[in-house]
Amino acid sequence: MKKNSSTRFFQKGIQFECTRCGKCCTGYPGYVYLSEHDILRMARYLEISPKDFVIKYTRLVYMFHEQRLSLVEKHNYDCVFWDSLCTIYPARPHQGSTGPCRKRHLVSKREWEKTAAVGPGINRGRVYSRKEIEELMNSTPDYKVRHFSPHLKKEIL
Repeated sequence: MKKNSSTRFFQKGIQFECTRCGKCCTGYPGYVYLSEHDILRMARYLEISPKDFVIKYTRLVYMFHEQRLSLVEKHNYDCVFWDSLCTIYPARPHQGSTGPCRKRHLVSKREWEKTAAVGPGINRGRVYSRKEIEELMNSTPDYKVRHFSPHLKKEIL
């Protein structure tokens, strides 16, 4: 990988751990995109059908001219699965399991520190190597509904 200013600060790794505090899951609007794999895993965990999961817990949104599914939010913008703790933590979606290792948080040391100011798990816990960080950054699943299997897509649309 080419060295540039966006990756230099984490060449020796970064620390983070999920403290299960809910700061990433509460208090502000946003999208928690879901892949087909997320939907199937979460539905299985909740012991409901994928169709029932989609109907009860998701909304169709448009991002980058693509249809995506996102978790619904409570009236106060908390995640639908937040109840003083994550009620689906073992099956949480990819976006919730990669912690702050998303490109927008890792573009610079400054952005990382801004994220750390609100995330108590940042700069503590296990050290992730540069390679692990890059793998997490590049592991984003396909969220485009048009790429879901025909069976699930039929249930969604």
